[in-house]
Amino acid sequence: MRTHYFQHVPFEGLGCIQPWLRKHDFQITQTRFFESTQLPNLAEIDLLVVMGGPMSINDESQFPWLLQEKAFIRRAIEAEKPVLGICLGAQLIASALGAKVYPNSEKEIGWFPVEAVATADQSVFRFPPTVKVFHWHGETFDLPPGAIHLARSSGCENQAFQVGQHVIGLQFHLETRPEDAEQLIWHGREELQPAQYIQSESEMLTAPPERYQIVNELMGRVVAFLLDLD
Repeated sequence: MRTHYFQHVPFEGLGCIQPWLRKHDFQITQTRFFESTQLPNLAEIDLLVVMGGPMSINDESQFPWLLQEKAFIRRAIEAEKPVLGICLGAQLIASALGAKVYPNSEKEIGWFPVEAVATADQSVFRFPPTVKVFHWHGETFDLPPGAIHLARSSGCENQAFQVGQHVIGLQFHLETRPEDAEQLIWHGREELQPAQYIQSESEMLTAPPERYQIVNELMGRVVAFLLDLD
């Protein structure tokens, strides 16, 4: 089994997803768009993971590879490959499926709760009723056609969605470990301006270990769901 991931900046990698994949004997390959735009052979991958990044999915003139990335994501979904998008990755999935991506009314940076959206559909991933997760985003998206709304927060309505059985977009970061949070803060410190949904550096970095454990375990459950390993 092979997982391929799209990475947009050096400081936003797989996080806790990588050891989970290693534990389950996955081969891991990657496209690092800041180094190369070489895309994989779609037929040879079993899971596509699309990571975050500080750019907008609308910055196609500055990052022309966004066009081919979105086209590849769309082909992967049409081929019924499992696809997971995180933050920018979720926005790329939404855009690839025809939804609008635009600035949110609030930036969300730090540890804030998301709430599960109730649905009678028994085939969707179930989030806990509420869970505190790590955020770092200033944009949001409309739900793609046919998507099921999975989670919301007080600062951002569309926090998670599912399309079909094997596509999930997460606006928040369940993959974050302490070292990942430190990297995001180091590279994005200028964004930490006082606001309702922006925590200070110290607030973010003093999160207890069990908080990371909770979100990392939830991330493993999401990946297992996409791969029918539950």
